[in-house]
Amino acid sequence: MLGTVIALIVLATIGYIAWQVSKQPNDFRYEKSTAMTAPPAAIHAVVNDLRQWNDWSPWAKVDPDAKSTLEGPPAGEGAKFSWDGNNKVGAGNMTIIESMPGSRVKMRLEFLRPMKAVNTAEFTFAAQNDNQTLVTWSMYGPATTMGKVMSVFMNCEKMMDRSFAEGLDSLKSIVEKK
Repeated sequence: MLGTVIALIVLATIGYIAWQVSKQPNDFRYEKSTAMTAPPAAIHAVVNDLRQWNDWSPWAKVDPDAKSTLEGPPAGEGAKFSWDGNNKVGAGNMTIIESMPGSRVKMRLEFLRPMKAVNTAEFTFAAQNDNQTLVTWSMYGPATTMGKVMSVFMNCEKMMDRSFAEGLDSLKSIVEKK
């Protein structure tokens, strides 16, 4: 009898997770913006130079002992940053695939661990009044089945919102000092 009850609970849980996963979209997009007192070109120069990534990346603080390597040019299209860290930051690489001075930096993100995925990160820089620039950091791509399952148990959007806010605050601190 107890075995039957446990089996029913397990089946109900699996059914609930499958139902929740089926309701989710096949693509995701996380985005955060903040205003910075610096011209778009100055902010672009920092984001576009992957040698400066660890100076403001929120994940560099999570695992300061993560190994990182740079390949290709130090900045602009073709620049590649790879990392291998603890379980919280995992392993992967990002490559700048588009760089429009003062306007946008787009990167291909390849996550190798803890889950494999390929997504896009994009930074846009829009001039505002009074020497302000609205900087928007986004990440988007296909929602994998494993990603959908994880989102049943944790709020990935809230987690990314916090990380993007922390990174943008650090970036703001750097560009506003220059």
